[in-house]
Amino acid sequence: MEFRRLGNSGLSISEIAYGNWLTHGSQVEEDQAKACVQAALDAGITTFDTADVYALTKAESVLGRALSGVRRESVEIFTKVYFPTGDGPNDRGLGRKHIIESCNASLRRLQTDYVDLYQAHRFDPTVPLEETMLAFADLVRQGKALYIGVSEWTADQITRAAQLARELQVPLISNQPQYSMLWRVIEPQVVPTCQREGIGQIVWSPIAQGVLTGKYLPGQQPPEGSRATDKTGGGADMISRWMRDDVLERVQQLKPIASDLGLSLAQLAVAWVLQNDNVSAAIIGASRPEQVAENAKASGVRLSSEVLAKIDEVLDGLVTYDPRNTASHQ
Repeated sequence: MEFRRLGNSGLSISEIAYGNWLTHGSQVEEDQAKACVQAALDAGITTFDTADVYALTKAESVLGRALSGVRRESVEIFTKVYFPTGDGPNDRGLGRKHIIESCNASLRRLQTDYVDLYQAHRFDPTVPLEETMLAFADLVRQGKALYIGVSEWTADQITRAAQLARELQVPLISNQPQYSMLWRVIEPQVVPTCQREGIGQIVWSPIAQGVLTGKYLPGQQPPEGSRATDKTGGGADMISRWMRDDVLERVQQLKPIASDLGLSLAQLAVAWVLQNDNVSAAIIGASRPEQVAENAKASGVRLSSEVLAKIDEVLDGLVTYDPRNTASHQ
């Protein structure tokens, strides 16, 4: 496993991170989830990403139990706040009350005194950004969060937050966007902004909800038990945009490129996002330990300019750069 600095900070993280959005506490039973976390540790992964809203707080609890007994200083634990975790009007968003209370609840579920990175899961236009950033700064000064980050914020929102972070002297070091060969929305504006502000990307869904594994075949029904057939985990609506024969046919054309490099298609997809210099880590999820072990092998893979050009040629016309007509959820 190779490691990268998160943005311009002093925090080193494994370039493959383990995330439990659609697995722990929902799709995957706890024993299997714990086995996946152990497989991540065995592969050299030290960075674990979750959120209070995943599986309605259950995912944090499962991760906390899975990491119980692991030397705290040897891992980096990331979580997030924004989406509703209860029925009350203050059980959501980025107001001070919810941020402070949600952080304390996350720490209890994760069985830790602090998180390495606390992230704003979305931008909240209903709350003054100054209030949000001050609440995050207070958590850093209390030692409950070592660094702060955002997720799926626009370039303008990141610029405003970075300015406030400098004024408050709080380390805003990361953005967590969706990014893959098929979804390159961050490239035109977000990446240049983050490079300027010293912010690194921790990208999610590098295999496009499983589409870039090649397991979905054109003209055929999705395999039973796959993400495309699961209506409870929250990913089926996202994957539907790529469940078209024209997309699936092109994905199959990527297989020879991966094979020539001695890689699986999933490994190629994960390695592809890591070629971006602004990407600090790619988050992988898994329902089985062997998936973790396979995808972790993408660490350290270097793709030549010729290979990158071949990938672009295969996917020409399918890549999304403009998100205005598409919704991202995580």
